[in-house]
Amino acid sequence: MRRLSPRFCLQDRKDFAFPQEMVEGSQLQEAQAISVLHEMLQQSFNLFHTERSSAAWDTTLLEQLRTGLHQQLDDLDACLGQVMGEEDSTLGRTGPTLALKRYFQGVHVYLKEKEYSDCAWETVRVEIMRSLSSSVSLQERLRMMDGDLSSP
Repeated sequence: MRRLSPRFCLQDRKDFAFPQEMVEGSQLQEAQAISVLHEMLQQSFNLFHTERSSAAWDTTLLEQLRTGLHQQLDDLDACLGQVMGEEDSTLGRTGPTLALKRYFQGVHVYLKEKEYSDCAWETVRVEIMRSLSSSVSLQERLRMMDGDLSSP
């Protein structure tokens, strides 16, 4: 999706402090892992669905990304409903899921501070690709736990 070389935007680099240990931690139970994955996909979808994201990239590729994220969210919603009861409704407000919300809030603040510049979007694209690679390993762990999550 990039229009700019990441080398062109080196001055805009930032460590967003992705909570990798919390997200990929082996201590996550199935419901918590699904909640974390759902939050990651939902936040990524929201980020790339902002009005200003269209200015930075090829709209066809951006729409394909949005569609793919939406499909994964739909698939995951079914799994989330199966494993989470009312007693698990606090998962979105604690631990790894809360850490992800804070992480994505930092990404949004960064974009706003950089006035949604092309370099800011390129920096965020690289960062989100890194974070989504963590979601792949989390999806693999969930498949091993449950055996029936859809492919990414």
